Amino acid sequence: MEKIWFAEYQKTGIPETVALPAENTSLVDIFERNFQKFGSRDAFIFMDKVLTFNELEVASRKFAAYLQSLGLAKGTRVAVMMPNVFQYPVVALGVFRAGLVLVNVNPLYTARELEHQLNDSGAEALVIIENFASVYQSIIGKTPVKHVVVASVGDMLGTLKGTLVNFVLRKVRKQIPAWNIPGHTKFNAALNKANPSNYKRPSLTLSDTAVLQYTGGTTGVSKGAELTHRNLVANLLQCEAIFSSKFGASDSAKGDRIVCALPLYHIFAFMVCALYGMYKGQANILIPNPRDLPAVVGELRKYQPSFFPAVNTLFNALVNNEEFKQLDHSNLKMAMGGGMAVLPSTAAAWKKITGTTIIEGYGLSETSPVATANPPATTEFSGTIGIPLPLTEVAILDDDGNEVALGEQGEISIRGPQVMKGYWNRPDETAKVMTADNYFRTGDIG
Repeated sequence: MEKIWFAEYQKTGIPETVALPAENTSLVDIFERNFQKFGSRDAFIFMDKVLTFNELEVASRKFAAYLQSLGLAKGTRVAVMMPNVFQYPVVALGVFRAGLVLVNVNPLYTARELEHQLNDSGAEALVIIENFASVYQSIIGKTPVKHVVVASVGDMLGTLKGTLVNFVLRKVRKQIPAWNIPGHTKFNAALNKANPSNYKRPSLTLSDTAVLQYTGGTTGVSKGAELTHRNLVANLLQCEAIFSSKFGASDSAKGDRIVCALPLYHIFAFMVCALYGMYKGQANILIPNPRDLPAVVGELRKYQPSFFPAVNTLFNALVNNEEFKQLDHSNLKMAMGGGMAVLPSTAAAWKKITGTTIIEGYGLSETSPVATANPPATTEFSGTIGIPLPLTEVAILDDDGNEVALGEQGEISIRGPQVMKGYWNRPDETAKVMTADNYFRTGDIG
């Protein structure tokens, strides 16, 4: 295959390849190094509170020790059902550091959808925000879950503020339905009862499974894309290679911040916001409800982000918001659209207001997720999905798996180190989408 996109690499300063680490490496190695490297730097910001890399290290190690104290064997699945709150990265890192597998769950799932995902993944532990605990309560005993940790929004906001936030949510706004889960453990109790000195660092490799990322189920029953440490590490390095023209090849500047308004259970936000921010030392501004535009604008005013990944819906809402138009956008280096096509009218209004061009990317849960992107050096909105990331090959195939002639339509198919291991416990479904030469058939026409 002729890699015609290499010419674009050369024009925009993107490397043709990236070097993956040794096989005996994992996300745990990378993030534990970064805890030391970034130390007192802000890692996450939520409701005017800051979680530093040092604090993230301590809390995630405690949670890892707690999970290990439950006797969960390496590779056991742990489901997480929470919005964008401090506990999400703490739990995700704790799961990885315990040698377990993270199962991201949409907190808006119905009981039926939650039951399917818990059963399909075989999750033995569930960490859930109390706002949705009543949903799980209705399916107790119908899944393999043995251990439930219930978090409250205010758990990590300090005693005074946390108590006030929880009171308002429970008693004033009445956003937390009554629930009763026998034998559950509160999140802070799990941290407090854990003995971090008992934590045992697991032996992990790039080939070990890190995440089960469930697809939307638009083509049948929802399936878990099995993403390995290699898949996620590779996509981090690939994103770094693409983004380096805006943020530099070295660690990000101390003041660089990412808007995390997309839900962390979604692979786009999980990779491009949470994992990328922790990898590069950028602080994530956690926004649990992007539909609350006044709150979103307030966070943007306070923290002046440098990186804004979002979907067209949010970009469009903001460009039509008068307060957003009055903000100082001078710190914004890059905006990235994903999940759906960005409308040209939205992109034009965004550039007029902020001075930055929205670059679009393309990917799926099965590709960890980023497969293609427009080079950030692009100065004009293209309306296309861009070029393949380094180490990524994109072919347009016909129904028989043959590459079509240039300019003809066919199925977008992707090969690269970010392509999933397969669908969890569904070899037949995996065989339907993987070609003999390891291309993933996306189902999208291009």
